[in-house]
Amino acid sequence: MEQRTHKLTSERLVGKPIKLEKDYAEVELVTIDEMKVDERGLVHGGFTFGLADYAAMLAVNEPTVVLGKAEVRFTKPVKVGDRLLAKAKVVEDHGRKKIVEVKVYRGEEVVLEGKFHCYVLEKHVLDL
Repeated sequence: MEQRTHKLTSERLVGKPIKLEKDYAEVELVTIDEMKVDERGLVHGGFTFGLADYAAMLAVNEPTVVLGKAEVRFTKPVKVGDRLLAKAKVVEDHGRKKIVEVKVYRGEEVVLEGKFHCYVLEKHVLDL
């Protein structure tokens, strides 16, 4: 399936799509030194969230999709060098509103899980 949205997203900072199907996406991110917040290598949660958000956008895969709301839970800390895999699935489709469930894994461990409320706009958000 062709990627129709968020085509210029930085693979280094947000992740690389590895699977794209109707209503489903997987995105992989290897955390890097620039993401750390302390000398022990703890990665800022915003990068894990960004990965999850990107996977949600790709699961919807519409050019004008935006995130309206997210309810997430960080379940484990992430450190530099971790290989993360986000799995996103559209679980509710209300036309222009989609609910996407996302889990981010490090191996078998879930490090973030959440529900993303995505909206498909009639035109680009910057044109509204």
